[in-house]
Amino acid sequence: MIRETDDSGRLSIPVEIREQHGDRFHIVEYADRIVLIPIDDDPLAAVREAVGDAFDGISAAELKRQARELAREEIEAEIEDRERRRNASEDS
Repeated sequence: MIRETDDSGRLSIPVEIREQHGDRFHIVEYADRIVLIPIDDDPLAAVREAVGDAFDGISAAELKRQARELAREEIEAEIEDRERRRNASEDS
């Protein structure tokens, strides 16, 4: 499916998609694309349903700490990978 923005930069989402996924979306921007992620009417209920009791006994503060640590590790790995590729291209 291809959609174009209007003169104001708005993107129209077909009713069939809105009926299936809702009217609210989180926009995630990557270097080469954007992704629309549907936002549930009750996001916390959706998370609870998806993960069940996987996070029982873990505080929100601890979950945030773990998420930040994981994000930091992923960023550091990406930086190292880019440096490795840059060095490899400079050596060739």
